[in-house]
Amino acid sequence: MGLGRARRLLQLSNVDSADQLFELNIRDFLKVDGIGKQISKNLSDFEDWDSVDKILERTERTGAKLLAYDDEQYPELLKHIYDPPLILWYKGDLKALEKPGVAVVGTRNPGSYGLSQAAEWSKSLVQKGICINSGLAYGIDAKAHQTAVENGGKTVAVLGSGIDVIYPAKNKPLAKKIVESCGLIMTEFPPGTQPDAGNFPGRNRIVSGMSHGVLVIESGVKGGSMITARYALDQNREVFVVPHQLGYMKGEGCNYLIQNGQGKLVKSIEDILEEISVEAASEAVSEKTISTWKSLELSDDEATLCELLDNRPLHIDQISEKLGQPTFKLLSKMLTLELKGAVVQKAGKYFEAC
Repeated sequence: MGLGRARRLLQLSNVDSADQLFELNIRDFLKVDGIGKQISKNLSDFEDWDSVDKILERTERTGAKLLAYDDEQYPELLKHIYDPPLILWYKGDLKALEKPGVAVVGTRNPGSYGLSQAAEWSKSLVQKGICINSGLAYGIDAKAHQTAVENGGKTVAVLGSGIDVIYPAKNKPLAKKIVESCGLIMTEFPPGTQPDAGNFPGRNRIVSGMSHGVLVIESGVKGGSMITARYALDQNREVFVVPHQLGYMKGEGCNYLIQNGQGKLVKSIEDILEEISVEAASEAVSEKTISTWKSLELSDDEATLCELLDNRPLHIDQISEKLGQPTFKLLSKMLTLELKGAVVQKAGKYFEAC
Protein backbone atom coordinates (compact mmCIF):
# COMPACT_ATOMS: atom_id res chain seq x y z
CA MET A 1 0.00 0.00 0.00
CA GLY A 2 1.32 3.42 -0.92
CA LEU A 3 1.73 6.47 1.29
CA GLY A 4 -1.34 8.25 -0.11
CA ARG A 5 -3.69 5.41 0.78
CA ALA A 6 -2.09 5.00 4.20
CA ARG A 7 -2.61 8.69 4.93
CA ARG A 8 -6.25 8.56 3.89
CA LEU A 9 -6.85 5.53 6.09
CA LEU A 10 -5.33 7.25 9.11
CA GLN A 11 -7.65 10.22 8.54
CA LEU A 12 -10.70 8.11 9.35
CA SER A 13 -12.57 9.72 12.23
CA ASN A 14 -12.39 6.62 14.42
CA VAL A 15 -8.68 5.95 13.92
CA ASP A 16 -5.96 7.48 16.10
CA SER A 17 -3.11 5.08 15.30
CA ALA A 18 -2.17 2.53 12.65
CA ASP A 19 -2.87 -0.51 14.82
CA GLN A 20 -6.53 0.54 15.17
CA LEU A 21 -7.01 0.03 11.42
CA PHE A 22 -7.18 -3.70 11.94
CA GLU A 23 -10.14 -3.31 14.30
CA LEU A 24 -12.32 -1.84 11.54
CA ASN A 25 -14.61 -3.71 9.18
CA ILE A 26 -14.81 -3.69 5.41
CA ARG A 27 -17.53 -1.02 5.35
CA ASP A 28 -15.24 1.41 7.19
CA PHE A 29 -12.47 0.95 4.63
CA LEU A 30 -14.78 1.38 1.66
CA LYS A 31 -15.53 4.93 2.84
CA VAL A 32 -11.98 5.94 1.93
CA ASP A 33 -11.24 7.22 -1.60
CA GLY A 34 -8.86 4.96 -3.47
CA ILE A 35 -9.46 1.94 -1.23
CA GLY A 36 -11.27 -0.69 -3.27
CA LYS A 37 -13.02 -3.89 -2.27
CA GLN A 38 -9.92 -6.09 -2.48
CA ILE A 39 -7.73 -3.88 -0.26
CA SER A 40 -10.63 -3.39 2.15
CA LYS A 41 -11.12 -7.15 2.37
CA ASN A 42 -7.39 -7.76 2.87
CA LEU A 43 -7.25 -5.27 5.73
CA SER A 44 -10.42 -6.40 7.47
CA ASP A 45 -9.49 -10.10 7.16
CA PHE A 46 -5.84 -9.72 8.16
CA GLU A 47 -4.86 -12.11 10.94
CA ASP A 48 -1.32 -13.14 10.01
CA TRP A 49 0.33 -11.52 13.01
CA ASP A 50 2.76 -14.42 13.26
CA SER A 51 4.38 -13.25 10.02
CA VAL A 52 4.64 -9.72 11.38
CA ASP A 53 6.28 -11.02 14.56
CA LYS A 54 8.73 -13.05 12.51
CA ILE A 55 9.74 -9.99 10.49
CA LEU A 56 10.28 -7.99 13.68
CA GLU A 57 12.24 -10.84 15.27
CA ARG A 58 14.44 -11.20 12.19
CA THR A 59 14.97 -7.44 12.14
CA GLU A 60 16.20 -7.57 15.72
CA ARG A 61 18.42 -10.61 15.07
CA THR A 62 20.16 -8.91 12.18
CA GLY A 63 20.88 -5.83 14.29
CA ALA A 64 18.80 -3.61 12.04
CA LYS A 65 16.36 -0.88 13.07
CA LEU A 66 13.23 0.62 11.54
CA LEU A 67 12.73 4.18 10.29
CA ALA A 68 9.14 5.22 9.57
CA TYR A 69 7.93 7.98 7.26
CA ASP A 70 6.77 10.14 10.17
CA ASP A 71 10.04 9.84 12.14
CA GLU A 72 12.00 13.07 12.47
CA GLN A 73 15.13 11.51 10.97
CA TYR A 74 13.40 10.26 7.81
CA PRO A 75 15.15 11.92 4.83
CA GLU A 76 13.35 15.19 4.17
CA LEU A 77 13.79 15.17 0.39
CA LEU A 78 12.59 11.58 0.16
CA LYS A 79 9.29 12.54 1.76
CA HIS A 80 8.39 14.63 -1.27
CA ILE A 81 8.75 12.09 -4.06
CA TYR A 82 5.67 10.50 -5.60
CA ASP A 83 5.86 7.22 -3.68
CA PRO A 84 8.20 7.42 -0.67
CA PRO A 85 8.65 4.17 1.27
CA LEU A 86 6.56 3.99 4.44
CA ILE A 87 9.24 2.05 6.32
CA LEU A 88 12.99 1.70 5.92
CA TRP A 89 15.21 -0.93 7.51
CA TYR A 90 18.69 0.38 8.31
CA LYS A 91 22.05 -0.26 9.92
CA GLY A 92 24.50 2.49 10.81
CA ASP A 93 24.31 6.10 11.89
CA LEU A 94 21.22 8.11 10.90
CA LYS A 95 23.29 11.28 11.20
CA ALA A 96 24.54 10.49 7.71
CA LEU A 97 21.09 11.52 6.49
CA GLU A 98 21.54 15.00 7.95
CA LYS A 99 24.23 15.83 5.41
CA PRO A 100 23.23 17.02 1.93
CA GLY A 101 23.61 14.12 -0.46
CA VAL A 102 24.48 13.57 -4.10
CA ALA A 103 23.88 10.22 -5.78
CA VAL A 104 26.88 8.84 -7.67
CA VAL A 105 25.86 6.12 -10.13
CA GLY A 106 27.17 4.25 -13.13
CA THR A 107 27.72 0.95 -14.86
CA ARG A 108 28.56 -2.27 -13.01
CA ASN A 109 31.38 -2.92 -15.49
CA PRO A 110 33.27 0.36 -15.87
CA GLY A 111 36.53 1.04 -17.67
CA SER A 112 39.58 2.61 -16.09
CA TYR A 113 38.35 6.12 -16.97
CA GLY A 114 35.01 5.52 -15.27
CA LEU A 115 36.64 4.16 -12.11
CA SER A 116 39.08 7.05 -11.90
CA GLN A 117 36.28 9.58 -12.41
CA ALA A 118 34.14 7.91 -9.73
CA ALA A 119 37.03 8.17 -7.27
CA GLU A 120 37.88 11.75 -8.20
CA TRP A 121 34.32 13.08 -8.03
CA SER A 122 33.44 11.18 -4.84
CA LYS A 123 36.54 12.47 -3.10
CA SER A 124 35.77 16.05 -4.12
CA LEU A 125 32.16 15.75 -2.94
CA VAL A 126 32.98 14.38 0.52
CA GLN A 127 35.65 17.05 0.95
CA LYS A 128 32.84 19.58 0.56
CA GLY A 129 30.82 17.85 3.28
CA ILE A 130 28.44 16.08 0.89
CA CYS A 131 27.22 12.54 1.52
CA ILE A 132 27.61 10.00 -1.30
CA ASN A 133 24.41 8.05 -1.99
CA SER A 134 24.46 4.97 -4.20
CA GLY A 135 23.28 1.38 -4.58
CA LEU A 136 26.23 -0.81 -3.43
CA ALA A 137 26.41 -2.48 -6.85
CA TYR A 138 29.61 -3.58 -8.57
CA GLY A 139 31.61 -0.96 -10.40
CA ILE A 140 30.86 2.74 -10.06
CA ASP A 141 28.58 2.35 -7.01
CA ALA A 142 31.15 0.39 -5.04
CA LYS A 143 33.97 2.75 -6.03
CA ALA A 144 31.96 5.77 -4.88
CA HIS A 145 31.14 4.20 -1.49
CA GLN A 146 34.72 3.01 -1.02
CA THR A 147 36.19 6.42 -1.86
CA ALA A 148 33.86 8.14 0.60
CA VAL A 149 34.90 5.78 3.40
CA GLU A 150 38.62 6.09 2.59
CA ASN A 151 38.42 9.88 2.69
CA GLY A 152 36.53 10.14 5.96
CA GLY A 153 33.23 11.07 4.34
CA LYS A 154 29.68 9.85 4.81
CA THR A 155 27.98 7.47 2.43
CA VAL A 156 24.56 5.81 2.25
CA ALA A 157 24.02 2.53 0.41
CA VAL A 158 20.45 1.69 -0.62
CA LEU A 159 19.81 -2.02 -1.16
CA GLY A 160 17.49 -3.82 -3.55
CA SER A 161 17.19 -6.68 -1.07
CA GLY A 162 16.66 -7.26 2.63
CA ILE A 163 19.03 -5.63 5.09
CA ASP A 164 20.51 -9.07 5.83
CA VAL A 165 20.97 -10.01 2.18
CA ILE A 166 23.90 -7.96 0.91
CA TYR A 167 24.06 -8.09 -2.87
CA PRO A 168 26.43 -8.63 -4.48
CA ALA A 169 27.91 -10.83 -1.74
CA LYS A 170 31.39 -9.66 -2.67
CA ASN A 171 30.48 -6.22 -1.28
CA LYS A 172 29.72 -7.51 2.23
CA PRO A 173 33.08 -6.20 3.54
CA LEU A 174 32.33 -2.81 1.98
CA ALA A 175 28.87 -2.72 3.59
CA LYS A 176 30.51 -3.49 6.94
CA LYS A 177 33.01 -0.66 6.46
CA ILE A 178 30.21 1.77 5.60
CA VAL A 179 28.42 0.99 8.86
CA GLU A 180 31.63 1.09 10.90
CA SER A 181 32.52 4.51 9.47
CA CYS A 182 29.20 5.97 10.68
CA GLY A 183 27.63 5.67 7.26
CA LEU A 184 24.37 3.90 6.54
CA ILE A 185 22.93 0.96 4.65
CA MET A 186 19.16 0.89 4.24
CA THR A 187 16.33 -0.72 2.30
CA GLU A 188 12.55 -0.69 1.96
CA PHE A 189 12.47 -4.49 1.70
CA PRO A 190 11.89 -6.71 4.76
CA PRO A 191 14.71 -8.94 6.05
CA GLY A 192 15.20 -12.05 3.97
CA THR A 193 14.09 -10.42 0.70
CA GLN A 194 16.21 -11.70 -2.16
CA PRO A 195 17.73 -9.34 -4.78
CA ASP A 196 15.16 -9.94 -7.51
CA ALA A 197 15.52 -7.87 -10.66
CA GLY A 198 12.19 -6.14 -10.07
CA ASN A 199 13.45 -4.64 -6.80
CA PHE A 200 16.15 -2.45 -8.30
CA PRO A 201 14.12 0.22 -10.13
CA GLY A 202 12.37 0.90 -6.81
CA ARG A 203 15.76 1.05 -5.11
CA ASN A 204 16.89 3.60 -7.69
CA ARG A 205 13.96 5.94 -6.97
CA ILE A 206 15.11 6.08 -3.34
CA VAL A 207 18.72 6.79 -4.29
CA SER A 208 17.67 9.76 -6.43
CA GLY A 209 14.78 10.85 -4.21
CA MET A 210 16.92 11.33 -1.11
CA SER A 211 19.59 13.26 -3.06
CA HIS A 212 19.92 16.87 -4.18
CA GLY A 213 21.24 15.64 -7.51
CA VAL A 214 22.43 12.58 -9.41
CA LEU A 215 25.91 12.36 -10.92
CA VAL A 216 26.10 9.83 -13.76
CA ILE A 217 29.74 8.77 -14.11
CA GLU A 218 29.62 6.12 -16.83
CA SER A 219 26.62 4.43 -18.41
CA GLY A 220 25.35 2.85 -21.60
CA VAL A 221 22.04 3.96 -23.06
CA LYS A 222 20.22 1.29 -21.04
CA GLY A 223 20.58 0.18 -17.45
CA GLY A 224 20.04 1.19 -13.87
CA SER A 225 21.95 4.47 -14.08
CA MET A 226 19.67 5.76 -16.83
CA ILE A 227 16.64 4.69 -14.80
CA THR A 228 18.01 6.62 -11.83
CA ALA A 229 18.56 9.68 -14.02
CA ARG A 230 14.96 9.49 -15.27
CA TYR A 231 13.69 9.21 -11.71
CA ALA A 232 15.77 12.24 -10.79
CA LEU A 233 14.21 14.31 -13.58
CA ASP A 234 10.71 13.21 -12.54
CA GLN A 235 11.52 14.16 -8.95
CA ASN A 236 12.81 17.63 -9.89
CA ARG A 237 16.38 16.70 -8.99
CA GLU A 238 19.45 17.92 -10.82
CA VAL A 239 21.23 15.49 -13.16
CA PHE A 240 24.98 15.90 -13.67
CA VAL A 241 26.92 13.97 -16.31
CA VAL A 242 30.57 13.17 -16.91
CA PRO A 243 31.23 13.31 -20.68
CA HIS A 244 32.86 10.45 -22.60
CA GLN A 245 34.80 10.09 -25.83
CA LEU A 246 32.75 9.36 -28.92
CA GLY A 247 32.31 5.73 -29.84
CA TYR A 248 32.86 4.45 -26.30
CA MET A 249 29.87 2.16 -25.70
CA LYS A 250 30.02 2.29 -21.89
CA GLY A 251 29.73 6.07 -22.00
CA GLU A 252 27.03 6.46 -24.66
CA GLY A 253 24.32 6.96 -22.03
CA CYS A 254 26.20 9.92 -20.55
CA ASN A 255 26.60 11.60 -23.92
CA TYR A 256 22.93 10.89 -24.70
CA LEU A 257 21.81 12.71 -21.53
CA ILE A 258 23.96 15.71 -22.39
CA GLN A 259 22.88 15.81 -26.05
CA ASN A 260 19.19 15.73 -25.15
CA GLY A 261 19.43 18.39 -22.45
CA GLN A 262 18.58 15.91 -19.70
CA GLY A 263 21.81 16.41 -17.78
CA LYS A 264 24.42 19.06 -17.18
CA LEU A 265 27.95 18.37 -18.40
CA VAL A 266 30.26 18.82 -15.42
CA LYS A 267 34.00 19.47 -15.43
CA SER A 268 34.64 20.53 -11.83
CA ILE A 269 33.03 20.26 -8.40
CA GLU A 270 31.90 23.89 -8.71
CA ASP A 271 29.64 22.85 -11.59
CA ILE A 272 27.69 20.75 -9.10
CA LEU A 273 27.82 23.07 -6.09
CA GLU A 274 26.39 26.01 -8.03
CA GLU A 275 23.29 23.96 -8.86
CA ILE A 276 22.34 22.04 -5.73
CA SER A 277 22.07 25.00 -3.35
CA VAL A 278 23.16 23.02 -0.30
CA GLU A 279 22.95 26.03 1.96
CA ALA A 280 19.33 26.60 1.03
CA ALA A 281 18.49 23.02 1.87
CA SER A 282 20.09 22.94 5.29
CA GLU A 283 20.07 26.43 6.69
CA ALA A 284 17.44 29.07 7.28
CA VAL A 285 18.27 32.47 5.85
CA SER A 286 18.48 35.53 8.06
CA GLU A 287 15.32 37.51 8.60
CA LYS A 288 14.72 40.28 6.08
CA THR A 289 13.76 43.74 7.24
CA ILE A 290 11.75 44.61 4.13
CA SER A 291 9.84 42.22 1.87
CA THR A 292 9.62 43.53 -1.68
CA TRP A 293 6.67 41.32 -2.57
CA LYS A 294 4.46 43.06 0.00
CA SER A 295 4.65 46.29 -1.98
CA LEU A 296 3.60 44.63 -5.26
CA GLU A 297 0.12 44.13 -6.66
CA LEU A 298 -0.38 40.39 -6.34
CA SER A 299 -3.36 38.09 -6.46
CA ASP A 300 -4.40 36.23 -3.33
CA ASP A 301 -2.78 33.03 -4.63
CA GLU A 302 0.46 34.84 -5.43
CA ALA A 303 0.54 36.49 -1.99
CA THR A 304 0.02 33.12 -0.36
CA LEU A 305 3.00 31.72 -2.23
CA CYS A 306 5.21 34.67 -1.27
CA GLU A 307 4.17 34.44 2.36
CA LEU A 308 5.13 30.77 2.40
CA LEU A 309 8.58 31.65 1.02
CA ASP A 310 9.14 34.71 3.18
CA ASN A 311 10.98 32.94 6.00
CA ARG A 312 13.24 30.55 4.11
CA PRO A 313 13.79 29.07 0.65
CA LEU A 314 11.80 25.96 -0.18
CA HIS A 315 12.22 23.31 -2.85
CA ILE A 316 9.43 23.13 -5.43
CA ASP A 317 8.45 19.72 -4.05
CA GLN A 318 8.12 21.15 -0.54
CA ILE A 319 5.93 23.97 -1.84
CA SER A 320 3.78 21.41 -3.66
CA GLU A 321 3.41 19.37 -0.47
CA LYS A 322 2.45 22.36 1.67
CA LEU A 323 -0.08 23.81 -0.78
CA GLY A 324 -1.42 20.58 -2.23
CA GLN A 325 -0.79 21.75 -5.80
CA PRO A 326 1.06 19.89 -8.59
CA THR A 327 4.58 21.09 -9.35
CA PHE A 328 3.91 21.78 -13.05
CA LYS A 329 1.27 24.37 -12.10
CA LEU A 330 3.44 25.87 -9.38
CA LEU A 331 6.43 26.30 -11.70
CA SER A 332 4.27 28.40 -14.03
CA LYS A 333 3.17 30.58 -11.11
CA MET A 334 6.77 30.90 -9.91
CA LEU A 335 7.86 32.15 -13.31
CA THR A 336 5.18 34.84 -13.18
CA LEU A 337 6.29 35.86 -9.69
CA GLU A 338 9.92 35.97 -10.82
CA LEU A 339 9.00 38.31 -13.66
CA LYS A 340 7.18 40.54 -11.16
CA GLY A 341 10.25 40.58 -8.91
CA ALA A 342 8.40 38.92 -6.05
CA VAL A 343 10.47 35.72 -5.82
CA VAL A 344 13.86 34.52 -6.94
CA GLN A 345 14.77 31.01 -8.02
CA LYS A 346 17.89 29.70 -6.36
CA ALA A 347 19.96 26.74 -7.49
CA GLY A 348 18.35 23.31 -7.39
CA LYS A 349 14.74 24.51 -7.88
CA TYR A 350 14.59 26.32 -4.54
CA PHE A 351 12.54 29.51 -4.38
CA GLU A 352 12.75 32.46 -2.01
CA ALA A 353 10.55 35.52 -1.60
CA CYS A 354 12.16 38.90 -2.30
